[in-house]
Amino acid sequence: MKVHLMYEARDFDITAPQPLNARDLTADLELDTLIQAMAGEDEFLQTVARSALLSAVKSDLDTIAHRQAILRDSLENTDVVRRLYQLSIDALELKKKGYWGVGLHYPLAILHGSMEVIDVLVPKLKELRQIANQVAPQFAAPGWKTLFATLDQELSDDYIEEVQAHLKTLKFRHGIFVSAHLGQGNRGNDYTLRTPLDDGHNWFTRIIAKKPDSYSYTLPARDENGARALSELADRGINLVANALAQSAEHIASFFTLLRAELAFYVCCINLQESLGKLDEPIAFPGVVKSSQRQQCFDGLYDVCLALKMGKKIVANTLDAQDSHLVIITGANQGGKSSFLRSIGVAQLMMQSGMFVGAQSFSANLSEGLFTHYKREEDISMESGKFDEELKRMNAIIDQLSPDALVLFNESFSSTNEREGSEVAQMITDALLESGMKVFFVTHQYAFAHALYSRPVEHALYLRAERLPDGTRTFKLKIGEPLQTSYGADLYREVFQLETSIATARPDGQATTLRILPESAGGD
Repeated sequence: MKVHLMYEARDFDITAPQPLNARDLTADLELDTLIQAMAGEDEFLQTVARSALLSAVKSDLDTIAHRQAILRDSLENTDVVRRLYQLSIDALELKKKGYWGVGLHYPLAILHGSMEVIDVLVPKLKELRQIANQVAPQFAAPGWKTLFATLDQELSDDYIEEVQAHLKTLKFRHGIFVSAHLGQGNRGNDYTLRTPLDDGHNWFTRIIAKKPDSYSYTLPARDENGARALSELADRGINLVANALAQSAEHIASFFTLLRAELAFYVCCINLQESLGKLDEPIAFPGVVKSSQRQQCFDGLYDVCLALKMGKKIVANTLDAQDSHLVIITGANQGGKSSFLRSIGVAQLMMQSGMFVGAQSFSANLSEGLFTHYKREEDISMESGKFDEELKRMNAIIDQLSPDALVLFNESFSSTNEREGSEVAQMITDALLESGMKVFFVTHQYAFAHALYSRPVEHALYLRAERLPDGTRTFKLKIGEPLQTSYGADLYREVFQLETSIATARPDGQATTLRILPESAGGD
């Protein structure tokens, strides 16, 4: 049986290798905050959430549509999804407690261990089918319908009864019946397990009835060699059956393992939706177009990770960047540029994972890879200067790029002087656009932003962090040409106020006051 709640035609592998830039994506987009909201302290849920998000750096339209439909139903039936998830956990816990024999090499031990597992899992399969039949009318997604139909067809009452009858037979209450042929040297071969014949007589008739003529041998109680030989004969007879039963047990256990892993993703999504709902933050299922197109349109997009971290509703942005290949973001310090960039990256990952996004509405094109190049603080782990480190990271990204990838830059190449940093940023941006990439670039380098704006670059959009005349940051991004200032003086005023007075003493003993004014105290 197949689950196929994550993909239409294949299983979800939570152990699949993560992308090479997984660490950078996790740090730059603050994915740990998102994963914490999805999984809490549950390590298994954390593993599933991380795997689903990071594996989605490359996705496809069919997989996204498949998951979105299943997630819509899941959000409408949260109790059912959690109940199914708990059932899969309970089944696997029972398997752990009873699956003692399969790891051994002896057929009889394998047989008994497999029987024990199947014996405890079959009732769970029956319970799963009963739940599926009860709730099937509440679900509309093809993925759910296929799973429920499979459970109903393959786990019928007749099938369950047949399995239980076989298990009863394999307990060998009347001994093990094995047939064999005599081979060369009177050695036995072709050992075959036989089903004992039912003569239809009751127990009393069997006791008083005349026994058929046959040869028999009773093993002495202390004949250890004889007991060993008899055990070997029994093992030869049940070897094929033991292996077949072990495979059946593994098949059932594997089904519950996959069911748990794939349901876990939707449990994570339910948890996240509930967390955002408590903050009164909206969610939306995004519209997705193919990667060769360029689309970035949204209303009320917010930084999900920032909202979760602050524990309150935050400022959102609206943008129509239809057919934009390049988005340059400039403006006031602490104006919301980095949060906006992070909201773009997180929404892209959530969309490609088949999830909802944090917005009133959202649509974007698929990306053939998601990459971040953020400014790093200098630390002892760096083997060279900050600018060298930036170039090395950029080189590593280039080695992984493919057309239609999305690259997010945040204050990149600012660790050198503005002229050199702007030239490098401009050359790299030009090369990425020529290679068919989609680029978002947050920068304070006026020379870089102005040079691109002055050309102008085809299919480019320029955003600026809004600042009111009194210096207030609205944390809104508006379309506007780059400005020469980032209004750093506003932060100076906020920290040091408008002027700082320092009392000093002159040589003649008289007090005087030294007044220090910001360079732009009279205006930006």
